[in-house]
Amino acid sequence: MIHTIIEPFRIKAVEPIRISTRGERKGWLEEAKLNVFQLPADRVLLDFLTDSGTGAMSAKQWGAIMEGDESYAGSRSFFRLEAVLKDLTGYQHIIPTHQGRAAEHILFSVATKRGDLVPNNTHFDTTRANLEYQGAEAIDLVIPEGLQPRTHHPFKGNIDLARVADLLEREAHRIPFGMMTLTNNSGGGQPVSLANLRAYRELLNRYGKPLILDVCRYAENSMFIKLREEGQQDRTVKSIAQEMFSLADGCTMSAKKDGMVNIGGFLALNLGTWVEAAKTLLILTEGFPTYGGLAGRDLEALAVGMEEGLNEDYLRYRLRTAEYMGEKMKAGGVAIVEPTGGHAVYLDAKDFLPHLSVEQYPAWSLCNALYLEAGIRSVEIGSVMFGRHNDDGTESYHTMELVRLAFPRRMYTQSHFDYAAEAICELKARAHEVRGVKIVKQAKYLRHFTAEFESATVQA
Repeated sequence: MIHTIIEPFRIKAVEPIRISTRGERKGWLEEAKLNVFQLPADRVLLDFLTDSGTGAMSAKQWGAIMEGDESYAGSRSFFRLEAVLKDLTGYQHIIPTHQGRAAEHILFSVATKRGDLVPNNTHFDTTRANLEYQGAEAIDLVIPEGLQPRTHHPFKGNIDLARVADLLEREAHRIPFGMMTLTNNSGGGQPVSLANLRAYRELLNRYGKPLILDVCRYAENSMFIKLREEGQQDRTVKSIAQEMFSLADGCTMSAKKDGMVNIGGFLALNLGTWVEAAKTLLILTEGFPTYGGLAGRDLEALAVGMEEGLNEDYLRYRLRTAEYMGEKMKAGGVAIVEPTGGHAVYLDAKDFLPHLSVEQYPAWSLCNALYLEAGIRSVEIGSVMFGRHNDDGTESYHTMELVRLAFPRRMYTQSHFDYAAEAICELKARAHEVRGVKIVKQAKYLRHFTAEFESATVQA
């Protein structure tokens, strides 16, 4: 029996990538103020910064683009997408947006107020920022195993039901709805089980609270359920996804992930409560309800992508890619979040750089070191992204210091992943040379995108 899982696609167009020297990268990183977000993309060899909108679209998607209807109102491309999403989610109200954070902004603007609490397994950066912008508080209630990188649990993205029950008992009057992120990006791309989602739904029902899903990676989560949850092995991924959607009252989605497109998102609701206000805000900030900030061609590509993202051969390959990289990391002595998630491998920077204190931002320092040594751009999931600078001048730090290597869809081949694994393992052998960083400039919200740092990593 052949065990190698090959890429379930073949390459039809190629784009050159630049191979730079360490000296060049040292200068470029200094110009970027030690923030890889500020690097021009053509100075990056392997771009694992994000899997959001960075993948390759299929021939079928490019063909669909040519059929895009650019009518301002009533575009047939919208109705094509609406039909696909209604079939998948069962939700009656489909509100397209240019990307997921716009869907979050619209929902939270009409459904939350100052002083509200919103429980979730773990809010990701834009979700948290959009809630805080409204004066609400994002409450993270992932199970304890979700905060333990080396602990094995098939569904480390599960929400802690006991803590949810306690919060509802004490603060139900402040909770407009509950959320669940599928998969749990901040905790290592870890999945949520159907059993946990059902139980969460039941808890919220007792208090009459809606459930909203963040479904950026719903297809990956569905595949994990098929592979790991008892009694789900004989189901199709689509039927599992449909059951997940049926347990909630609506969802937000950055379709740049499992929607397989370069731009796009949506808010979908079964509740009519927020729909009129949401559409009014959509018109004000995004566009008419039948295009919502997207061109007709983008709506067409998304309609195809939502179907292609459920292909089980693709999903099996997708999850195996992360698993393969994880095996390479562990063989080289590199600690990662285990088991591997669906869209990325997460390095444990505290273990990788034990000589750096949390005040020296080890995950951020490791991101810079990976770029300097090998031209690999990754992203910090740690105290720069999720910590904060307090009004009294003190700093709050995150529980985990992770570096996420997020894999763009259908873009890199096995040799790219082998190169990355080799480079990371070689860096691990010289990890003591990596020095920490400090923040010298930061924004109030989402500071990691634009913050500036001072030196340590860019030594010769």
